Amino acid sequence: VYKARDHRLNRLVAIKILREELAQDAEFRRRFHDESQAVAMLSHPNIVAVYDVSRSSELEYIVMELIDGITLKQYMQRKGNKLNWREALHFITQITKALGHAHSRGIIHRDIKPHNIMVLRDGSVKVADFGIARVASGGHSTLTQEALGSVHYISPEQAKGEHTDNRSDIYSAGVVLYEMLTSRLPFEGDSPMAVAIQHFSAVPLSPRELNPDIPEALEQICMKAMTADRNRRYSSADEMLSDLEAFRKDPTVSFDYSAEDLRRERDREDEPTQNIPNVGAARPRPVRYASPPLEEDDEEDERRGGGWWKVLVMIVLVAAVGYFGVTRLYQGIMDSFAQQEIPEYTVPSVVGKTVEEAMALEEIEGVFEIVENSVHEYSTQYPAGQIIKQDPEADRIKKTASTELIPITVTVSMGSRSGAMPNLVGQEGRGARLILEQTKGLSELNLVISEGEEEYNDDVPAGYVARTEPAEGAELSEGDQVTLYLSLGPEIKYSTMVSCLGQDMEEVRRLMEELHLKAEFVKEESAKPAGQVIRQSVEPNTEVEEGTTITFTYSDGEKLISKTVGFNVPFSPEDVHVEILLDEVVAYEKDLPGDYGRLEAVIQAKPGEHRMRILADGQQWSDETVTFSE
Repeated sequence: VYKARDHRLNRLVAIKILREELAQDAEFRRRFHDESQAVAMLSHPNIVAVYDVSRSSELEYIVMELIDGITLKQYMQRKGNKLNWREALHFITQITKALGHAHSRGIIHRDIKPHNIMVLRDGSVKVADFGIARVASGGHSTLTQEALGSVHYISPEQAKGEHTDNRSDIYSAGVVLYEMLTSRLPFEGDSPMAVAIQHFSAVPLSPRELNPDIPEALEQICMKAMTADRNRRYSSADEMLSDLEAFRKDPTVSFDYSAEDLRRERDREDEPTQNIPNVGAARPRPVRYASPPLEEDDEEDERRGGGWWKVLVMIVLVAAVGYFGVTRLYQGIMDSFAQQEIPEYTVPSVVGKTVEEAMALEEIEGVFEIVENSVHEYSTQYPAGQIIKQDPEADRIKKTASTELIPITVTVSMGSRSGAMPNLVGQEGRGARLILEQTKGLSELNLVISEGEEEYNDDVPAGYVARTEPAEGAELSEGDQVTLYLSLGPEIKYSTMVSCLGQDMEEVRRLMEELHLKAEFVKEESAKPAGQVIRQSVEPNTEVEEGTTITFTYSDGEKLISKTVGFNVPFSPEDVHVEILLDEVVAYEKDLPGDYGRLEAVIQAKPGEHRMRILADGQQWSDETVTFSE
């Protein structure tokens, strides 16, 4: 699959190219092209759109909608495989709508599983790969290797190799819903065949047995979709969607179907039965050894001759007896080969070696063949280029009577994921964490993110990242520790205020600098000496945050003080001219009648001592020093 640009419409697309070994088969190419053309006719918001189907002399390819999202399987894994039932309802409703649209146009998916369902960033889903399963199986219903790869989700009829229809997709959708609701698969086993058998021979635990919080009606929908007898399943995706919508509107609704009904139906079989062992979460269910009745399509296959389906059914039924029966059958076949001895080989361990080193092993030469998986994986344990897993595993015994080499498929390490530490200084704490957790290239590293002790920082506001370990630009590897140190803002310090009364302004400025405070001066009319502080905004001995501005009021030295001066005016037959001089400056003068008597005059002067002389008609009557004060 390639990411490409459609230059004509200037959009990004995904291009799926048919594998080279399949492209050499003309019949396969024809079916691939025809099926893809049919899928291209689908148009639905919950289906990945197919824009074009093209071929060249060597290539078959499909041009598809490029999805910005992850698979439902990846989504469940990121959520710890724990989805609440409301989220499961949201997803299964969209999946069912997609199936309804495809089925209405004659397209059956045949491989519904979380791996083929894409979850977009807005929470919507799109079903991918419609029609591919049919092409891969050649249009037949046999239990192919591709089907075995999806064995946990296949329908019972697929497991038996019978004809499939739209109800097969409904069964698989029911399994997907079961997994979303319970965080587990309905059937598990030691091999794909063991799991496949359980789909038609065992009953899974009901969802509410695993999680009592699941609403009963949603369990009923899930179990009806997963009924082994397809005639008792939902007949169409639209029918299932109708129940989902009814449940969404009223979660207390109840349908006429339950998990117990499913068990009773399977227990009503009349012919002799034999139970198979309980595997995983499944409950054993009777297995009938009589051949199942032919359905219409099966009869048509039978008339065509072949009878291949009978062989497949018999193989599956024999497998149901268990490994003991299979072993005895195998032994009987071996005995029929006239005691021919088949050589055995022990699979060597190649994990931790490069492909070249593995191929050079003595145990490999002439017996085994190293086949490199085209998909490499990241690994924190093995450096890039080393093998991290192999199939079959080491020490397994393999037998072969042919001259062909036994393949060992190996997966090669790409080393640990890595990325550069971004600049997070100045980011809000939660936002910084989200950048590390959600940014492509960093989110895959599974970083261990912690917060260190908060620290003061003059440049970064409180609650924002002050620094990180490692710092910006450092190389990050998978699982690395990243520590975010959040700022407390600037550190607050305090000073004890002193008294500045009576000080001049220059002295006050010096004192405030020592205390890391700021001084602000306001002038006020006062009799105090000019420039002298007469008042301050903060009382002495008060704790003040450093950097605080203190207001000081100082005197302008211009205020005059009034004083009443009294003396007796000397008697005179005529008017008397009286003068009062302060420091030889006339402060008061007036003509008074000769018989005026005592004079009380108000005079003003600056604070301090002044010489005061009193004259009457030019003659001095008094000479003294007078003090003016507030």
